[in-house]
Amino acid sequence: MAAENDLGKDKVSRLVWRIAIPSMLGQFVSVLYSIVDRMYIGNIPQVGDVALAGVGVCGPVVTLVGSVAFLVGVGGAPLVSIRMGEGNLKEAKRVLANCFLMLCVFSALLIAVILPLREPMLRLFGASDATYPYAEAYFTAYLCGTLFALAATGLNQFVICQGFAKIGMASVMLGAALNIVLDPLFIFVFDMGVRGAAIATVISQAASAAYVVLFLFGKRVMVPITFGGYDLRIMGRVLVMGFTPFLIIAIDNVMIIAMNAVLQRTGGPEGDMLVTCNTIVQSFMLVVTMPLGGISGGTQGILGYNYGARQVERVRQAQKYIVGLCAGYTTILFVLARIAGPLFVRLFTQDPQLAGEAFDAIKICTLAIIPLGVQYELVDGFTGIGQVRLSLPLSFWRKLVYFVAIFLLPAAFGARSAFYAEPLSDILGPLVTVVVYFLCMGKILKERSGPAPKTAK
Repeated sequence: MAAENDLGKDKVSRLVWRIAIPSMLGQFVSVLYSIVDRMYIGNIPQVGDVALAGVGVCGPVVTLVGSVAFLVGVGGAPLVSIRMGEGNLKEAKRVLANCFLMLCVFSALLIAVILPLREPMLRLFGASDATYPYAEAYFTAYLCGTLFALAATGLNQFVICQGFAKIGMASVMLGAALNIVLDPLFIFVFDMGVRGAAIATVISQAASAAYVVLFLFGKRVMVPITFGGYDLRIMGRVLVMGFTPFLIIAIDNVMIIAMNAVLQRTGGPEGDMLVTCNTIVQSFMLVVTMPLGGISGGTQGILGYNYGARQVERVRQAQKYIVGLCAGYTTILFVLARIAGPLFVRLFTQDPQLAGEAFDAIKICTLAIIPLGVQYELVDGFTGIGQVRLSLPLSFWRKLVYFVAIFLLPAAFGARSAFYAEPLSDILGPLVTVVVYFLCMGKILKERSGPAPKTAK
């Protein structure tokens, strides 16, 4: 059976919309995993605010573990797309086989390494005596389901890159819908608190993983999961390709961890309250960045396929539409942050002081998210056509600005000034990226234009 979309022949504008929108919606729904957890946890009687701070501490660590899925999935999917564009399905299958093995091996290694270190890790990342029991309960239960988390997220990239954006969206929606139903059941009915929230998430991710695995073993895909053909060179190439998106997510979460630690240590008696505030703010930022990544990451298959097929004009056209979609989405979220921000905050807390702090911080953190949309597409666009030599330093530059700012600003202006690190990095990062794009992209596509080598089959 044919794919939903012909990456090499369909009209570019329609192709971008048909793949970007389901990918965006899929990621938007996936945000519900963390938001629904935090919403219910924040409303647990008597201990809601403290429990929410505890989950906020371990939340970035959980996402850091999950970022390994992007190391393999986003690293391997562009290679599969490029090989498909070249007509080399045998090599595309080898790439997927190696990626499937890597996801399984990494899942086992993460559990074995992190589980014994969870207490010093969570303490280091901002857990206080009051919040640690909640952080530990959530993190331990979640970590035991690492295989499901990595398989659901990592393998979904190989569904989308073959043109099945709606299937990719359906797998995410299945897990999110289950999570919404199971969360109140495990948290309140079974009286399991934050541990119940983690168990509900693991079960939901297991359902998504099963859906994706069964689809990739089926007959609808041109590149199914196979066994054999394992090659360390292919694995190395996947890791190099995936290092940029992995680094983006990993450093994002390291910075959230650092932010929590800075707020805890410089906030004085208000430390726990500011960590709770940051947990709410980061929940809103997930609504910005996850769907944005769905647009820029989900459409990498279009760029990679046509780059592999040497249809460089289609690459240019696609990038114009994708940049427009990314900027349009972040513009909408910029407005919603100011109009609907108070309603969003009230999902997590009824405390007036905490709600006011969180809304102010959301307005600060979203000051420059419109250029952030351009940053996401250009960096992911470079990765999609295999140009990690450009995407990696550009990603690292924006993170470096943020990381330096979260330490310098509070030292000079107090704990709350740490929230200005986000808009500062969202201005300086895209500024450099746009310059590099105009200097380099034309040359890259010019070198790729022309007939394919005779050896490429």
